[in-house]
Amino acid sequence: MGIQRRSPWLDTRPLPPTLLEEFRNLVYDHFRRSGREMPWRKTNDPYRILVSEIMLQQTQVQRVETKYREFIAAFPDFPSLARAPLRKVLRVWQGMGYNRRAMALQKIAQRVMTEYDGGLPDSVETLRTFPGIGTATAGAIVAFAFNKPTVFLETNIRRVFLHIFFRDREGVRDRELLPLVEKTLDRENPRQWYYGLMDYGARLKKEAENPNRRSAHYTRQSPFEGSDRQIRSLILKTLLAKPRLSMSQLLQAVGKGAKRTGRIIDQLGEEGFLVREGDLVWISPGQDDDGHNEEV
Repeated sequence: MGIQRRSPWLDTRPLPPTLLEEFRNLVYDHFRRSGREMPWRKTNDPYRILVSEIMLQQTQVQRVETKYREFIAAFPDFPSLARAPLRKVLRVWQGMGYNRRAMALQKIAQRVMTEYDGGLPDSVETLRTFPGIGTATAGAIVAFAFNKPTVFLETNIRRVFLHIFFRDREGVRDRELLPLVEKTLDRENPRQWYYGLMDYGARLKKEAENPNRRSAHYTRQSPFEGSDRQIRSLILKTLLAKPRLSMSQLLQAVGKGAKRTGRIIDQLGEEGFLVREGDLVWISPGQDDDGHNEEV
């Protein structure tokens, strides 16, 4: 496709109709031929779409597909997730990484139940006030769960616009892409349009050089091995296997250096993952239906 522009589309001019039609045809033709099948695309249930969007943050689709089914089987709706012990939520989440997302997801469910009568809000602005939901995730939830036209960027969408409109540019900022996202948006069916954009972007990643390298916001994910993320994961995994441990037992089991591990244990306590009383450490309890602490 020959769509290219040297200057950023930061003005208010509409795209030429032929250019807009050509771009949409490219995306929808690919989607019709090679659209990906995913379980969360077969539902309009806001809860299930919320779960998928939180899971997909910084995680490959293949890993999410398996864990999504397991998570939905364990917690099929907002009430079941809201009242579950945190220990159970973290156990089901194991293998996904970034355990903060699991805690955030449960906090979202609890707030939906207490403040919104069990219904997820359909406003980007409101969703952004929930833990673990930023602008991109809020926009995706509103588009996919409610089919409302919203403007957002995620890694695959960014890749498409860089590839098509900024082939000869480096250091492209998202503020240069967002006007194009808005101008090309299919407002009649934003859900399907964004699915198409994401699938086309996923295909581009498999081809030549990743266009996202030309983004000013591009960063490589730091290695997991030897990172604080790995130690956080080991601490929680250890305490899921053995509910209560002394500090010395936990430090020995993790085996990553007492001072560093101790600092991370303290962080997990501050974040609400762990309880520490005297020399004992355990995973924080969840809440029962009445909001009281449930024993681990």
